[in-house]
Amino acid sequence: MNSEQLHKTLRASQYAELVLEKHKELIENDYAFDAFLKPLSRTQIANIVDESLNEITDENQWMRVIRILRARLMFRWIWQDANQLTNVKQLTQELSYFADLAVCVAKNYARTALVAKHGEPIGYGGKVQDLIVIAMGKHGAQELNLSSDIDLIFAFDEQGETNGRKCIDVQQFCILWGQKLIYLLDHITADGFVFRVDMRLRPWGDGSALAISHVALEKYLSQHGREWERYAWIKARIVTGGEDGDDLLAMTRPFVFRKYVDYTAFEAMREMKAMIEREVQRRNIEDDIKLGAGGIREVEFIVQVFQLIYGGSKLELQDRQCLVSLNHLGEVGLLEEQAVAELEDAYLFLRRVEHAIQALNDQQTQSLPTEPDQRARMIETLGYSSWEDFLHVLNSKRSKVIYQFEHLIKEKEVDPLVESFAQIEKQLDEVLDENAKNLVYEFWHGHALKKLPAKAVQRLKMFWPHLIEAILQSDKPQMALVRLMPLVESVMRRTVYLVMLIESKGALQRLVKMATVSPWICEELTHYPVLLDEFLSMDFELPKRKDLEDSLRQQLLRIEIDQVEDQMRVLRLFKKSNVLTVAASDVLAESPLMKVSDALTDIAEVSVNATLHLAYQITAKKHGYPLCLDGQRCSLDHLAFAVIGYGKVGGIELGYGSDLDLVFIHYMDEQADTDGQKQISGFEFAMRVAQKFVSLMTTQTLDGRVYEVDTRLRPSGEAGLLVTSLKAFEQYQNKSAWVWEHQALVRARSIAGEQSLREKFEILRCDILTRERNEENVRAEVLKMREKMKDHLGSSKEQKKDGIFHLKQDAGGIVDIEFMAQYAVLAWSGSNPDLAHYSDNVRILEDAAKTSYLSSDDATALIQAYLSERAESHRLALANQSMQVNAADWLDTRKVVCKLWQRLIDPTANIALDKNDCV
Repeated sequence: MNSEQLHKTLRASQYAELVLEKHKELIENDYAFDAFLKPLSRTQIANIVDESLNEITDENQWMRVIRILRARLMFRWIWQDANQLTNVKQLTQELSYFADLAVCVAKNYARTALVAKHGEPIGYGGKVQDLIVIAMGKHGAQELNLSSDIDLIFAFDEQGETNGRKCIDVQQFCILWGQKLIYLLDHITADGFVFRVDMRLRPWGDGSALAISHVALEKYLSQHGREWERYAWIKARIVTGGEDGDDLLAMTRPFVFRKYVDYTAFEAMREMKAMIEREVQRRNIEDDIKLGAGGIREVEFIVQVFQLIYGGSKLELQDRQCLVSLNHLGEVGLLEEQAVAELEDAYLFLRRVEHAIQALNDQQTQSLPTEPDQRARMIETLGYSSWEDFLHVLNSKRSKVIYQFEHLIKEKEVDPLVESFAQIEKQLDEVLDENAKNLVYEFWHGHALKKLPAKAVQRLKMFWPHLIEAILQSDKPQMALVRLMPLVESVMRRTVYLVMLIESKGALQRLVKMATVSPWICEELTHYPVLLDEFLSMDFELPKRKDLEDSLRQQLLRIEIDQVEDQMRVLRLFKKSNVLTVAASDVLAESPLMKVSDALTDIAEVSVNATLHLAYQITAKKHGYPLCLDGQRCSLDHLAFAVIGYGKVGGIELGYGSDLDLVFIHYMDEQADTDGQKQISGFEFAMRVAQKFVSLMTTQTLDGRVYEVDTRLRPSGEAGLLVTSLKAFEQYQNKSAWVWEHQALVRARSIAGEQSLREKFEILRCDILTRERNEENVRAEVLKMREKMKDHLGSSKEQKKDGIFHLKQDAGGIVDIEFMAQYAVLAWSGSNPDLAHYSDNVRILEDAAKTSYLSSDDATALIQAYLSERAESHRLALANQSMQVNAADWLDTRKVVCKLWQRLIDPTANIALDKNDCV
């Protein structure tokens, strides 16, 4: 044992003197102590902790042993630091390893007694719940100082109950678990403490529940998370909690690191800096090397503000450790090499000073000592001959930090665009009519603006010239302005969107273009501004089916089964955001019509499938599971329930405003009871699943609804049961269905539910459609139904005289082509079953040509007419316009359709080729 090193250690720390008094055996064995001074890996520290606490069951003894171990390790770390046998990185890492292990052993020790009293905590999904411990701050970043407290957050995966005699819910169990963990580490005994534990960073802070579920944490961050919490969560790390903890931490990343370049982080940092400066002045702690000017916190702020701005797109900036991310900033060119070097040098120096301060008395402080003896001890440890020499170096380092910090956070110079506000307003004035000018005037002088906070008004004034510049570059400036004004009003309180649009010129230009093409998109963004998050970061590629499934599954996975409102919110925003993506791709990337329809249909099918499983789970949780007709239990893996899509969704031809025509069938034993506590019959179970499905889909909330659902195509229509068995469906189709119902069956397709039942339906559909039918009877029934639709839904005689053509319902329109395809299946598939294979019109017409029932030219002409009319219907939907168009523009297309209609369906039809109408 080196006596000179011992002298330095005891001079550096009065706390070390106290430890040595109690534990003289620390330095009695020279060989053991020399080995003790060598760097320790996490595994070596873990072995030391395990050996010390092995088989100790008495709580007082356990607490005493771990506190003594902490004192011994602190003596070692102070010795190493005082004698420069370690460095800041190694020391902070070893301290953090020990903190992790202390938390883990305390958690494990605390669990035993709780399980004995209350049983295992079981989530609703049947999985034993673990306490997820999240380390924040320096502990999370593995940068603990010599006398750090540890900032923790306790969480768990899902709610449920314990299975013991004294049953409590999972949250209460985890709260008790966390309280005991804190007590084991934080409680001060005659042997001191292990770590001070600070829980104030948890959602809602002091006074809130000590442990929070994954779902509740996600909801808090998305709805209530504040800007300073984004800074805090940068350093978040799971100490213990397994796979569930990893999922939970992944959920927090989008809250911290926005997908877009997020310049609002500057303002949040300025606000936090101002708050800290007020606190420094109030407490008179200018000499605090952490919080004072040029201190540790400013270095961290510089790094973190870049992380928040660019971390969503530059993943290397998501590292928790300050110095690692600082060097990444240099590598990606966001900070100059000299700035990185100066900040790293200052940070390491300040952290070494911090350790010297804290070693004196094992106190959590960063303030320079004022007593002469304490100062003398500290500068001796740091290697300075006088306090003045030390201050000179300290102030030099801090001044470099101050320079970099002030250079970073200073208010942006006035945008030249903002300075030319008056000129831009004058240009705008020249292209607006009086109504549009009044709209702008009322916006700037209305009550809504007067109620805005000053900061929001300031951001709005910064945003306005950027908006006007983009509008003036549009080919339809007045239209763009009028359509965008409601959107601006809806987001002017959520000014983060305004900042994003200021900083992203491309996104603003896209928004203006979308406004000129589609008022429907503008209205969606206005009513649901949360969709702007997706819009501003989307790549305008059509979503892929697997990505849709994965995305919705992950979102719903974290919502407990009884939180119906949250489920509905996820479903609605999933549908709306993805339909918006498709619309943007349609408008801006000019995606092909068929691919757009495929994508819209995929979104609907994924939504239907997820909603069916939710409805089934909710019903089963209350009543248990029914029996299938084969005697098996109808569990989630064996639903015995299917959703059949008719019309546009069945035909894979959904448009933007389409509702869903659905029919529900089941394969359950209707007489057998479910196996839950509140038993109901299989028939009633199936009914409740269907009712819950419709409710989840159609209930109007603040986020709108998922889809309108039309179930009138079920057997017996509105007079029939909402859900029917496969056998009853078959009997109805064979004995009672009208021809028009078989027409509807042409466009039917199973879209969700149990696979074997879906396959049975497809076989049944094919059997019904391919039966031999009299062509003349089919033709007469199809014609009768078509005339009825024209009378009720087509243009009036007056409208036709005015040159109006209803793109869908009038002669030569979309429905004529659909009816011809349906006629082809019903009339001809009896002798050629391949015609009944597909449910979409294009492939039906293609197959009719392959089987020679239609010529290749006729089929191609019909398909081209159909795609042209459908493409126009999509455009009209995006433009919020009706299906009534100028008949003269569609005369050639209608001639093609009407000629084939006359040949196939109505030979007596009078085709007036020289007029606007085909009758």
